[in-house]
Amino acid sequence: MLVLALFSSCYRGEEADLIIHNAIIHSMDDDMKEYEAMAIRDGKIIELGAERKILNKYSAEKQIDAQGRDVYPGITDAHGHMLSYAKQKLNVDLVGCKSMVQLIVKTEKYQQKFKRDMIVGRGWDQSLWGEKEMPTNNELNEAFPTTPVCLYRIDGHALLANDAMLKLAGITEDTKVEGGIIHLLDGKPTGILVDNAMNLVNAKLPKVEQEELMAALSEVEQELFMYGITSVHEAGIEFEDIALFKKMIDSYGFSLEVYAMLMSSKENIAFARKNGIYAYKNLAIRSFKVIGDGALGSRGAFLKQEYSDQHNHFGVLTTTPEEMRNVAKICLETGYQMNTHAIGDSTNRILLELYQMAYEKNIDHRWRIEHAQVVDIKDFALFAKFGVIPSVQPTHAVSDQCWAESRLGIERMKGAYAYKSLLKSNGILAIGTDFPIENIDPFMSIFSATERKNSDNFPSKGFLPNEAITLEDCLKGMTIWASISAFEENRLGSLEVGKDATFVIFEKPIKQHSTFVPNFALNTFIAGKEVYSAE
Repeated sequence: MLVLALFSSCYRGEEADLIIHNAIIHSMDDDMKEYEAMAIRDGKIIELGAERKILNKYSAEKQIDAQGRDVYPGITDAHGHMLSYAKQKLNVDLVGCKSMVQLIVKTEKYQQKFKRDMIVGRGWDQSLWGEKEMPTNNELNEAFPTTPVCLYRIDGHALLANDAMLKLAGITEDTKVEGGIIHLLDGKPTGILVDNAMNLVNAKLPKVEQEELMAALSEVEQELFMYGITSVHEAGIEFEDIALFKKMIDSYGFSLEVYAMLMSSKENIAFARKNGIYAYKNLAIRSFKVIGDGALGSRGAFLKQEYSDQHNHFGVLTTTPEEMRNVAKICLETGYQMNTHAIGDSTNRILLELYQMAYEKNIDHRWRIEHAQVVDIKDFALFAKFGVIPSVQPTHAVSDQCWAESRLGIERMKGAYAYKSLLKSNGILAIGTDFPIENIDPFMSIFSATERKNSDNFPSKGFLPNEAITLEDCLKGMTIWASISAFEENRLGSLEVGKDATFVIFEKPIKQHSTFVPNFALNTFIAGKEVYSAE
């Protein structure tokens, strides 16, 4: 008995902090191996293997029986906007409004409750109203004759302002803006401002109280954890936001992994030159975000040929090629990525040619094109040729399906929302949601990518179904490929020995379905620490 006791003690002699067992652990490693159990110590994975092997070899105070559920690396949203989403929670939420009347009613109810000196909202989409053209501010002026109102379109690239706001911003029929559009009707501003024209109004908006914003950010973090998202590539922050995230980490226990892209302001450029590649706990900074053009829905995407539904209109290049080259040089100087918003085929081509410069100096530069939404089919090969990573958001395809062809025409649709073609050309995709422009739920992105339908299962046969990607490739785009696109693959993106124990136990199996099936995290862990439990 003594010998047996000693033998048993030695056999289970290694200590772990946490053991996950009775699981289907999808490692997402190069061989896509699956395991039954894993042992974790000091926030790192120390071993994966068969159930009996791990339970016999390790002892731990905490063990979780996954009851046969799927375990995956934490999901990375490769393109999101946490700060915008947090602010949207504090402003008028117009997502899903079916008419201008509903927009006005929601805005009036918000004002009755909060009594703001200036009203800010976001989320309207005139295509849901059965309207092809942008609205005017006539009804908004009637409802709010003196209170300035600024309401952003769902894509964030256009806004509707009432006359009180236009007056405050000094906008008249004679105002000119490079890289932006001020819509006029009968020689007068309609209230619609597109891309850089919005900056005139943005400069007049009130600052959000920091405590309100941080509380809203905490809500966003918990919502992300609920879906199994453990990392977000925050697509564009200002200099002051660096201190905000650091305060969130130190004072609010903010544990989400944040890979932040700096906007190319003077302060941010100085920060990059001073600090180089920067890390503060779970905040990482080594990239610049550049806005190349506008959005297709507001006809701001910059196209090689005119819009099919607007004669002699090509969209707008919101950042000049010279400014883009300057940012590219700064990125090469500091070792940063250049991650550029490019929707139109013309903007994508300009960026691909510019990124050639980075490839010639460093083949592993990993510069990204965010969205790569409309690409000339002759340009697909340039992604691989110059080592460019497409960072895409599959739900954009099914959100835009009703009007995309009217903007582009049949021929250009061959290179639109072409995720399978991009993957075939380049061998890697970084996949995100672009929340709050789209829904934060990653399972909607998975469904959109694999079935090419929205959550209402429309259209029944899929939108451009030949561009669907496999479930395995979609999950890679949300885990290991997303991590590679942010230089974080040595720590995140797969479940392997030595990497962070950042993983999710999901309520339901992750499988491909012909109709949308919601799914959520049962438990979410970051570096071995449980940050969310459905219980």
